[in-house]
Amino acid sequence: MTTPTPAPVQPRPLPSTADLDAAYERLKNWGRWGGDDQRGALNHQTAEHRAAAAALVRQGVTLSMAHDLPVMPSAESPFPAQHHMLTSGDSRDSTGIPGYEACGDYVGTQVHGLGLTHIDALCHMFVRGEMYNGIPASEVRADGARANTIMSVSDGLVGRGVLIDVPALRGCEFLSADDLVTLDDLHAAEDAQAVRVGTGDFLVISTGRDARRRQHHGQLSPFGEGLPGLHPECLTFLHEREISVLGSDGISDRMPFHTIADWPFPIHQIGITGIGLHLIDNLHLETLAAACREHGRYEFQMIVASLRIRGGTGCPVNPIAVL
Repeated sequence: MTTPTPAPVQPRPLPSTADLDAAYERLKNWGRWGGDDQRGALNHQTAEHRAAAAALVRQGVTLSMAHDLPVMPSAESPFPAQHHMLTSGDSRDSTGIPGYEACGDYVGTQVHGLGLTHIDALCHMFVRGEMYNGIPASEVRADGARANTIMSVSDGLVGRGVLIDVPALRGCEFLSADDLVTLDDLHAAEDAQAVRVGTGDFLVISTGRDARRRQHHGQLSPFGEGLPGLHPECLTFLHEREISVLGSDGISDRMPFHTIADWPFPIHQIGITGIGLHLIDNLHLETLAAACREHGRYEFQMIVASLRIRGGTGCPVNPIAVL
């Protein structure tokens, strides 16, 4: 029987600004795939990797890893999506075309934040005025970005997804708000789940956010109560294992943000800007975690499709796991 939430694991102390300055330089993939590269860590994935992921489909079960589009304000989504009808049932014949009856609606939303399931493009983050591969921040303008845009994933992402279920590892339903997923957690979860994260993989990390929200009667305040995230020591793991995409049921960084000068969001800052990782934030992982436990395997085919937004810094997505 799992407990609701344990005391936070006491990880190694947070690194200093100087430590993260050094890590940023050490983990950079700038120039690794050429000076004009805008795909970053997606270069780790090959056609063979994508084809091999298809062989992971056994039950033919598809599971969404996205939340419903938020349309009401909340602490997690203070600026929700706008959804309204352009034509509804009472005006179904307003087109003036005899016999043609239809309805239609409008959807608009901000892309980033702490509630909407979305993917970050490599132009989303800067470190000292530069984005991935040394491109200046000035290349993101009022009408959109000129480089490292969401168009880098416009053909879709298909590959091997690997779920790291940290609450199951620790014998709890969810991590506490101020907790950190440690390097030891990642290694221990691999052993417990009989899986190894490797080159080209889509790494997905569960902290039990869905269960924690349910205990809070559907209300969470990431800015007030916080969200667990990865300890910065995990950045070396992400780089050395050569993953292509990092996803989490949080934002991968702990909230409220780290108290490290110049590095408030080190996973985003170093992961996106230095390593070239596309991050997927605010995933819904409760259903997937339950299915992985039921079937006794934590690898699956993962599919992510983004809208083709020229100049976009990210996009809402509905990632699908196929078991």
